[in-house]
Amino acid sequence: MTEKEYGRPQGHPAGKQSTAADAQASTSLHDFLQQTAERDNPGDVFELESPKMLEANVSGRIWSKLGAMVAYKGQLTFQREGLLDGGMLKAFKRAVSSEMTPLVAIEGNGICYLADRGKQVTVLRLEGDTLNVNGNDLLAFEDSVTYDITMHRRMAGWASGGLFSVRLSGRGLVAVLSHGKPLTLPVRPGEPIITDPNATVAWSEGLSPELKMDLSLRTLLGRGGGETFQMVFEGSGFVVVQPYEETPILVSGG
Repeated sequence: MTEKEYGRPQGHPAGKQSTAADAQASTSLHDFLQQTAERDNPGDVFELESPKMLEANVSGRIWSKLGAMVAYKGQLTFQREGLLDGGMLKAFKRAVSSEMTPLVAIEGNGICYLADRGKQVTVLRLEGDTLNVNGNDLLAFEDSVTYDITMHRRMAGWASGGLFSVRLSGRGLVAVLSHGKPLTLPVRPGEPIITDPNATVAWSEGLSPELKMDLSLRTLLGRGGGETFQMVFEGSGFVVVQPYEETPILVSGG
């Protein structure tokens, strides 16, 4: 097979079909595509039962999003993470975020099925990497992966699904959620990527999003409801977005 023939649909001559396929392939960052390609055979811990259902083979402990369990078998226990677990710094962040990203420890030996509102599940393998995930879009991760809740201070006080994120580091599998097929956009020096906070799923290590307000986009973002805030990513890395806006999470006031 020649280079020009690679990727051409069988039974179709060269032409519009190959051009469309090439255009589609060019929309995603190659590193992210390599990671998502592993989801068909991610290992013994996380497996995709279907595109919207994660099968977790538990032997010890894993962590999942609160309320994500739909069924299980075997000897498993479910314990919500305590307010003081992880030290005072994490406790402070949870208190400020109103338990925005509560986690559940699933322990024992058995199989657990996890899902969240029919969202698509993508399994990523961290190999010493760090990934920031929107709190709404983290489904589960192995106990070998360390985590921390990140507050974006410049966003404090605004109702936005991107107000808090979870920073995941180390080695192990992570299950990420998205409404529909996610799109990965490369961020390059001098070429910032600007996103709707409610459609932002994840971003790479080294990127620190800033909040930008633009009244001229009032009718274009946030379903025209006056939500004019955007996340601005500058530097080198990638940001993952979904073709859907999460329902904003409101931070309760006094």
